[in-house]
Amino acid sequence: MNDFAGLRALVTGGGSGIGAAVARLFAERGAAVACLDLDPSGAPDDAVKLTADVTDADSVQSAVDSAAERLGGLDVLVNNAGIGAQGTVEANPFDEWHRVLDVNVVGIARVTRAALPHLRGSTHAAIVNTCSIAATAGLPQRALYSATKGAVLSLTLAMAADHVGEGIRVNCVNPGTADTPWVRRLLDAADDPDAELAALNARQPMGRLVSAGEVAEAIAYLASPRAASTTGTVLAVDGGMQGLRLRPRS
Repeated sequence: MNDFAGLRALVTGGGSGIGAAVARLFAERGAAVACLDLDPSGAPDDAVKLTADVTDADSVQSAVDSAAERLGGLDVLVNNAGIGAQGTVEANPFDEWHRVLDVNVVGIARVTRAALPHLRGSTHAAIVNTCSIAATAGLPQRALYSATKGAVLSLTLAMAADHVGEGIRVNCVNPGTADTPWVRRLLDAADDPDAELAALNARQPMGRLVSAGEVAEAIAYLASPRAASTTGTVLAVDGGMQGLRLRPRS
């Protein structure tokens, strides 16, 4: 499939996990890809690798402009960069609240602001934000993280409304618990990693973690010209976690 042939895509957080999977898939489908990350070394070899911090506006502006220059423009932006947090509303110090909000929410605003002038020059402009099931389901020990992802969902809808008249589509994906480096670090830090993994698997009706590749496929659909009439959509990739209510397994 070469539905991305001729398209130029920028992926934030493209150095690992979901972002790297997205970059690989886009390239396989014919896109020219740039990856923006604090450490982009894990991005696909054929991607333009750009080091930037989404909490620093000057760093973002320089990286986005460089991506557009080296790719010859921008058609697709994937706002995937993000960090996690654990705990109840009491657990995280306020400095941590500000830091996670700055990365997960304001970071999207910084990158999108820098990319919009380039996207306006595209005949197929699409933005996809990586959100989370935490935006729509109450998860224990995820107060701060959930707050940021709820904001990402609302921001996605507002951006879709603001830019539909410019021909720029904006959507987001809501992964369930995905097999990413961050989740693996949480498992490694657990008192009983095997039991914690079993609990996370059981929480999703399909009985397993979502793979980074599965999330990438959903992002590719929303970014593709094949989804030209899709904007303001929230696509869950969660193994049924949000919508299904199954009887407990005996």
